[in-house]
Amino acid sequence: MTQSLVECIANYSDARRPEVIEAIMGAITGVAGVRLLDRHSDIDHNRTVLTFVGEPQAVEEAAFRSIAKAAELIDLDQHTGEHPRIGATDVVPFVPISGVRMADCVAIARRLGRRVGDELGIPVYLYEEAATRPERQNLENLRRGQYEALKTEMGVKPERDPDFGPRRVGPAGATVIGARQPLIAFNAYLATDDISVAKKIAKTIRHSSGGFRYVKALGVLVEGRAQVTMNLTNYHGTPVALVVEAIRREAARYGVSIHHTELVGLIPQEALVDAAVWYLQLDQFEKDQILESRLYAPKAPPAGPKADTPLSFLDDLASRAPTPGGGSAAAYAGAMAAALVAMVARLTIGKKKYAEVEARMQSVLEQAEALRAALTEAVQRDAEAFEAYIAALKLLKDTPEQAAWRTLAIQQATLNAAQVPLEAARKAVAVMELAVQVATYGNLNAITDGGSGAALARAALTSAGWNVQVNCLSLQGHLACQSMLRELHHLEARAAGLEAEIHQLLRQRGNLFL
Repeated sequence: MTQSLVECIANYSDARRPEVIEAIMGAITGVAGVRLLDRHSDIDHNRTVLTFVGEPQAVEEAAFRSIAKAAELIDLDQHTGEHPRIGATDVVPFVPISGVRMADCVAIARRLGRRVGDELGIPVYLYEEAATRPERQNLENLRRGQYEALKTEMGVKPERDPDFGPRRVGPAGATVIGARQPLIAFNAYLATDDISVAKKIAKTIRHSSGGFRYVKALGVLVEGRAQVTMNLTNYHGTPVALVVEAIRREAARYGVSIHHTELVGLIPQEALVDAAVWYLQLDQFEKDQILESRLYAPKAPPAGPKADTPLSFLDDLASRAPTPGGGSAAAYAGAMAAALVAMVARLTIGKKKYAEVEARMQSVLEQAEALRAALTEAVQRDAEAFEAYIAALKLLKDTPEQAAWRTLAIQQATLNAAQVPLEAARKAVAVMELAVQVATYGNLNAITDGGSGAALARAALTSAGWNVQVNCLSLQGHLACQSMLRELHHLEARAAGLEAEIHQLLRQRGNLFL
């Protein structure tokens, strides 16, 4: 049974008094079942980020205790630092990790917000997925003017009234609580102390001023160096490597370079893998080529989707929205194909009549479930790839520099939009190969399910292939696209042979007329 896990990445407005941070950490770790994963303190920002994880109820309680402790020990009237802030506990986001939906994290945020307002007398704003108003989704809107402006505006301007708690600000300020997807906090230090360069670069790359989608950025001075401090809110839509290269090239315009970069808190492993793939130009790379991924891959099949998932996906597919589209449908068909192959394997395992092939079917089952999980993930990845392409099209092109960045972003987004369905196509052919095995050796009573799995996988390949081709049309002559189209041709040829083999098996073993 999957453990329910929620992550909390809370930000506190102190880093210069270690004893204060230790006390806040103690409040968190004092809750049974909560694990502190990371601490990041920045002296210049005068800010600490604590990342902890655990069962939802325990994490919610730990967050409340930490907010109470921070309010007791941090006085914003005495606080200075580079980073914008409105509270002693400035922001408290909850992120679903496993066995938990975003809706559950929204409920946690709203319960905690009400409790903090009622019991601690601290004004609370809800943001991101938990926001009660569209204009409060973005954290920067809530932080505008920082603590100093909030002291004069709350209780005077209705738009500054909190969601919970009093309409007045004490020395603990206000706290922003919400629910969101994983975020990467990332800083790039420049080889200069000229903060104006960092501010210009931040303006170029952040989405709110015409830069990359899913990038929030500021230019600040830290440790005597100009720093571009960023929040990357969707690393699938805007890869980390693309942002770093944009900063590098933009900095060169001002005669400076990146001195080093810095990660604040934790980063999903996939984001680092994506960066390595991008820089190494591993166009044929698959994530299961990572040694550790193979070594530590779970043996048990992943938890199945909730009963309403298929209908929900089909409703989304039939809507006016451009995503999910054909690429996501291809991945979904491939996942269904893998599920049918897994079913036939399970119906074969444990049967005396098929004892001789049990080991083979166990292997098929593990492979089919791994493919099902990967193809299910590809449903969302394909939608995100298309959204990133649309975002790139919307980048400004008023100056030569903006036009150059827009061209680079469109090219990278287009390549990614082709690579995602190509990976689904590879996996669809792998499912067909497994379907041949279950049709050859599997339970005869389920042979048509194996055949149906092969047919769905073949359809998945065809649909994914069309998506590869349409994205490569705009990149004619690009070496990566030429390679992808050659591979797609080989996959189609392999699939044609497997399809013929499946038909032959259904005729021979199943007495079907095809």
